[in-house]
Amino acid sequence: MADNEKRIIKKYPNRRLYDTATSCYITLDDVKQLVLDNVEIVVEDAKTHEDITRSVLLQIILEEESGGAPMFSYDVLTQIIRFYGHAMQGLMGNYLEKNMQLFTQMQQRLQEQAKTVGENPLAANSNLWGEFMKFQAPAMQNMMTSYLEQSTNMFVDMQQQLQDKAKNMWTGFGFPPSGTDKK
Repeated sequence: MADNEKRIIKKYPNRRLYDTATSCYITLDDVKQLVLDNVEIVVEDAKTHEDITRSVLLQIILEEESGGAPMFSYDVLTQIIRFYGHAMQGLMGNYLEKNMQLFTQMQQRLQEQAKTVGENPLAANSNLWGEFMKFQAPAMQNMMTSYLEQSTNMFVDMQQQLQDKAKNMWTGFGFPPSGTDKK
């Protein structure tokens, strides 16, 4: 398989998953492991050939969320739901994606810095990394708070720019000023 090709997983009507690269049936846990191993995958319905990758990934997230240590709070989930159908829906997806990329880069930098201290068992052992992070919680909390504040400011600025552009675009139509625009 070439580097740019995605591994194809077929989902059959009996809900079984078939890995075409290994020619065998796999479980949802196996799909999760492929994702953890950074293997690019596509899950398709074996009958209709429809791409159902997102729904399978969401199923993995749902199982993880119900596993005892959820990542998403009630408030986060309800806010995400409220963005569906909203004018900002497309921007929200991009915003979340960019923030995940930044968070991943930050995590990689932390791991690289930890490696420079010497032979680092933390990078190879997630349990030890978790223990290390417990001791670093206050520093990490401060760093994440700062990061989130900057991210929020960036989002608010972007929203203001969009509002300003929309106002400029509609000024030529002679609409009366809104209650917030009166001076």
